[in-house]
Amino acid sequence: MRRPPGNGEAASEGTGGWGLWGRQEARRLGCAGHDHCRQALLQIGINMMALPGGRHLDSTPLPSQRLHLMQVDSVQRWMEDLKLMTECECMCVLQAKPISLEEDAQSDLILAGGPGPGDPLQLLLKRGWVISTELRRIGQKLAQDRWARVHSMSVRLTCHARSMVSEYSAVSRSSSQEMGQIEKLLMEKCSELSAVTERCLQVENEHVLKSMKACVSETLSTLGRHFGQLLELALTREVQALVRKINASDNIYTTESTTGNLFSLTQEGAPLCRIIAKEGGVVALFKVCRQDSFRCLYPQALRTLASICCVEEGVHQLEKVDGVLCLADILTDDSHSEATRAEAAAVVAQVTSPHLPFTQHLGSFLESMEEIVTALVKLCQEASSGEVFLLASAALANITFFDTMACEMLLQLNAIRVLLEACSDKQRVDTPYTRDQIVTILANMSVLEQCASDIIQENGVQLIMGMLSEKPRSGTPAEVAACERVQQKAAVTLARLSRDPAVAREAVRLSCMSRLIELCRSPSERNSSDAVLVACLAALRRLAGVCPEGLQDSDFQQLVQPRLVDSFLLCSNMEESFV
Repeated sequence: MRRPPGNGEAASEGTGGWGLWGRQEARRLGCAGHDHCRQALLQIGINMMALPGGRHLDSTPLPSQRLHLMQVDSVQRWMEDLKLMTECECMCVLQAKPISLEEDAQSDLILAGGPGPGDPLQLLLKRGWVISTELRRIGQKLAQDRWARVHSMSVRLTCHARSMVSEYSAVSRSSSQEMGQIEKLLMEKCSELSAVTERCLQVENEHVLKSMKACVSETLSTLGRHFGQLLELALTREVQALVRKINASDNIYTTESTTGNLFSLTQEGAPLCRIIAKEGGVVALFKVCRQDSFRCLYPQALRTLASICCVEEGVHQLEKVDGVLCLADILTDDSHSEATRAEAAAVVAQVTSPHLPFTQHLGSFLESMEEIVTALVKLCQEASSGEVFLLASAALANITFFDTMACEMLLQLNAIRVLLEACSDKQRVDTPYTRDQIVTILANMSVLEQCASDIIQENGVQLIMGMLSEKPRSGTPAEVAACERVQQKAAVTLARLSRDPAVAREAVRLSCMSRLIELCRSPSERNSSDAVLVACLAALRRLAGVCPEGLQDSDFQQLVQPRLVDSFLLCSNMEESFV
């Protein structure tokens, strides 16, 4: 809506003081608006008959002045009338809207702006999330013996379940006999839950209610099981359709759209990743990555593969189709874009993750490890962005856990020089997450005796010293945890390297001992992390063994001389002084 004309602005001819804005406002108000306009203009005329200072309308000599006064008065009158106007629709909505402190009061609005027509996947995911939430909340209210809420939510749950079944039936291709049976069982249990919770409202005997509560709990568990089975069957059918579409398509746009849908599903959690892996999603995506005509889709397909391989079924499928060999081919082929090689590095990082026990049995990886490690070091060296460097260095860090031979390969490839040079490049290394990967590699390589000379040659002790002072910028839990890991691993690296007297003397020269003492004695410096404390105590004791003259007597008696556990207890219970 236009704003009303202000001082010094001429109103449109033939419209009094309202102009175009007045016509629009009148149209917005409808018939009542015309009466309102007439009344406002009439009132303007009455008001202007007696102007301030005793002057009358007739005494105003110029039409332009009269027009200006009408304009100002009309706007002021409109502003005054606004205070008394109400929007009937808004008032009705506000009066009908209950104000509730219940956390589940919002659940009626969960599906606002729901899935579009003919989108069964989104329908299943949204309805599934709503029903899962309702089941959890009913369980919470049942534990609190809030029977009125349990019953009302049971009725609502039945409505959601019925809607999911009917809506999915309307958009799905065909319903199997198994799905039909589970749908029937689900609706029967929903009706049973509503009926039994309604009976509980009429019971006042505590003993009877207690026995009925057990019945409601069992019914709720059975209902949840049937719902899970139905949702898994329906999602499996949709995933099968997507996989068939990828396998059959030779159209780049269709494949891109379908792969995007698969990637979206992987973000819904591990259960869906398992379904995709079991239904041939890994095989189909590697088929895409082996066709030159789909080269532009490699990054998207590889990103989806990295997500699927967070579950054991995905890694097993990757090994069955020689996925490691395909990843090695992509990483070593310079004709591929940097983005493609970075996404291949992400898949390598995922399948070699030390946090996933099943990846340690990936036998085919050892056959291509040397090629992959060489390609990853080159990618770190040539990375044009922090994200590319992070993915490549994360893969290298995980490989050093995967097999000890990798550390020897990295030493031969001058990886220490590449990594330490990158630390001074803010374009590649600008977050604690990236420094976490670098110091992990250094910590694992430091078990090799030859590593110490390379570290000193590349001024690595000073960089490790800097990592002991890693601080979070944003204060988010993830970044704080990453900084703790950097500090801990830097201390571990320093302790291992200090077996070499040359490294220990260099560390003492750079005041590493004073920084380690500060981390031990000041909980805020290490974010009260016990892991950082233990690592710093170990590094300090190693340095003190080589250069004891760098310690004061009190530090030696409290941090070095006692048993490690005694020093740990002393430092972990230390109160900070604010004097």
